Amino acid sequence: MNKLNISTRKWIKALFFSAAIVSAPLVMHAQKTPKVKNIILVHGAFADGSGWEGVYKILAAKGYNVTALQYPMTSLDDDITALNRAIDKQDGPTILVGHSYGGTIITGSGADPKVSGLVYVAAFEPDSLESTFQLVQTRPVLPENGILPPDDKGFIYYDKAKFHPGFCADVPKEKADFMYASHGAIALSCFVTPVKHAPWKYKPTYAVLTTEDKSINPALQEDMVKRSGAKVTKIKASHVVFISHPKEVAAVIEEAANK
Repeated sequence: MNKLNISTRKWIKALFFSAAIVSAPLVMHAQKTPKVKNIILVHGAFADGSGWEGVYKILAAKGYNVTALQYPMTSLDDDITALNRAIDKQDGPTILVGHSYGGTIITGSGADPKVSGLVYVAAFEPDSLESTFQLVQTRPVLPENGILPPDDKGFIYYDKAKFHPGFCADVPKEKADFMYASHGAIALSCFVTPVKHAPWKYKPTYAVLTTEDKSINPALQEDMVKRSGAKVTKIKASHVVFISHPKEVAAVIEEAANK
């Protein structure tokens, strides 16, 4: 009986040892596929990186390495260069998130091998050799939109009278007033310069559509996501959905990171 028990134990031990050898490659493979922890948030025109604070806090609390990019808004090339510098600083796979004109910037940088996915938040998704301005021309500009013509230096501002209703209708007026007081001018060249490639054609792409947007016509947003094939989340929100609905926007970014 003792011999049988010893033999049985040896057989069971051998069986488990064999199973461990067979499963080892699977475990090693799983370890080679890192979860995306790096996220770069790119603001749009007439804003700055501080608008991402709500989204940043949610993601950072969950262990993500989050960068809220600041860029010069002096030319599309300058802005893409600023994002490329931030991508270079990341230690692995990275999700790029762009709001509004920031979508054009992440499109310009999205081909980088470190970029594993793109998230467009009420954002432009230009095709290869297409500019932001070309996209804007494909649908009517809504009457609430307050983007002004360029000044004599070639920079564009937003009309103060239309800023709250046209840009950020779902934030309190006091906050809208501060956002206007701190909004930056953007060079016309940022809007009229085309991107060189469209990485949304071959990288995982997500989009947040804002159904109450008065700065980017929701119909244009629909056109862009149909073309890009992005996975869409619709939110009843103004253009600054990342400020007014940070939880919902953060959830989309997390989904992109986990996929």
